[in-house]
Amino acid sequence: MLSRLMSGSIRNLEREYNCTVRLLDDTEYTCTIQRDAKGQYLFDLICHHLNLLEKDYFGIRYVDPDKQRHWLEFTKSIAKQMKSQPPFTMCLRVKFYPPDPAALKEEITRYLVFLQIKRDLYHGRLLCKTSDAALLAAYILQAEIGDYDPGKHPEGYSSKFQFFPKHSEKLERRIAEIHKTELIGQTPETSELNFLQKAQMLETYGVDPHPCKDVSGNPAFLAFTPFGFVVLQGNKRVHFLKWNEVTKLKFEGKTFHVYANQKEDKKIILTYFAPTPEACKHLWKCGVENQAFYKLEKSSQVRTVSSSNLFFKGSRFRYSGRVAKEVMEQSAKIKREPPEIHRAGLVPSRSCPSITHGPRLTSVPRTRRRAVHISIMEGLESLRDSAHSTPVRSVSHGDSFLPRLRAHAAADAGEGPAVISDEAYSPSDSVLPTPVVERNLELAIARQNNGAPCSIEEESEAGTPSVGDVPDLAPTSTDLSPSSPTEVAQVNKFVLSVLRLLLVTVGLLFALLVLLIVLTESDLDVAFLRDIRQTPEFEQFHYEYFCPLRRWVSCKLRWFGGLLIK
Repeated sequence: MLSRLMSGSIRNLEREYNCTVRLLDDTEYTCTIQRDAKGQYLFDLICHHLNLLEKDYFGIRYVDPDKQRHWLEFTKSIAKQMKSQPPFTMCLRVKFYPPDPAALKEEITRYLVFLQIKRDLYHGRLLCKTSDAALLAAYILQAEIGDYDPGKHPEGYSSKFQFFPKHSEKLERRIAEIHKTELIGQTPETSELNFLQKAQMLETYGVDPHPCKDVSGNPAFLAFTPFGFVVLQGNKRVHFLKWNEVTKLKFEGKTFHVYANQKEDKKIILTYFAPTPEACKHLWKCGVENQAFYKLEKSSQVRTVSSSNLFFKGSRFRYSGRVAKEVMEQSAKIKREPPEIHRAGLVPSRSCPSITHGPRLTSVPRTRRRAVHISIMEGLESLRDSAHSTPVRSVSHGDSFLPRLRAHAAADAGEGPAVISDEAYSPSDSVLPTPVVERNLELAIARQNNGAPCSIEEESEAGTPSVGDVPDLAPTSTDLSPSSPTEVAQVNKFVLSVLRLLLVTVGLLFALLVLLIVLTESDLDVAFLRDIRQTPEFEQFHYEYFCPLRRWVSCKLRWFGGLLIK
């Protein structure tokens, strides 16, 4: 009896596993779920824990043992998506950035989006000019510590915060000046809302960068924003395509293609190369989901998308979820008392250190910060020295932004690409290790040795390799020869595609032959077959073509049989 109980409990344990999800405030939510549970079940548990109703903007991200980032698909089993052994470690992040954060219905949603954008600022994904950076940091300071108090905030108090991957003492003084003089009296809610409205006006708002290289081998970052497809190189946005201009996204191996129609029926194709096929597929899936979410009017318009035009080839993917317009309509129907928000401004955070826990993390020593800071003229000069093969001029966001942004967008829509920052866009500068509490150090090491995702992930940005880590994918002069490995691989792929097409064609012809024999030679009395036999066209085909063909074939078979006998 005891052995049966023990075996039953062991089987129950085998059907369950632990899952830890790092939330946006760096707290952790741990739960036990069934082995066959789907992603939607885990996501609903987290949203219930957070008391979050406007949940369509968020997603669950994880990193596989190869350091490739993925979004958890809610319609599939969690265990089948993870390439490591349990316990699983993931994190909650904003997947679809709201086009207008101020239009969000509930404050809890705005607060979570604020935490995400603050994280983007800290990790170098949200890049902006120095003047904008100072104002954004001052808003964060006001939201976390309130009004300036000389008794509590000594000289240089802003330097104890880490808002960016690296910044200068001059910027720190400017942040403190704005906080002292311009933001007095603002509540945390107001400061967060002002922060969101300012961040939304930036060119890199909503950017989740994918490192790639163009056809000339120049490093670039590709991203999908609420307004369209963006390409960033140096300190400039060299391409912007609105979602209604993008007609198709496809990939093959490491190659990613964007097809678009611009003004006057101008068709363009942008081609980039990802570091690995897995990274390219992740880039493609992100593009398909973002295009469906922001472009379509209804979720019923979502279609399954193929990564290739060739028959029976490539990956197929379908976005499962509501689109932006439906989410806004559903949010307008929310009627409840606003949930209580437990702000984490004074709680130790591993990604955005607060004033209460000692010295900040810094990516470079204080003595070198000024040397690291790149002026706008140096950024322009470095971009001028590089050869860009991208064939399309930059276009502005146009009507996608708020009216007060049109003058700024028009200034950026000139002949040259739009300058987005005083520094070159390089989110890899933010590759800082996530501090691990001593009691969890052994567990983290054990997980990494077992092939589980490293730390709780992203925040070492394992899935965002530096530009220098991207392999040189630009074709060289030897690659252009017919005998190069690239040409051979392309020929082999073409031959395989032709063979697939031939096999499918032969299979269809064989199926038609079997159906024809059943119609003409069998005595099956099925309504479907009977209706076909009674049509005049079939009778004419049967007597004028099939019967003579059958007599000819039987004659040849008898002749061949006679030869074999002799």
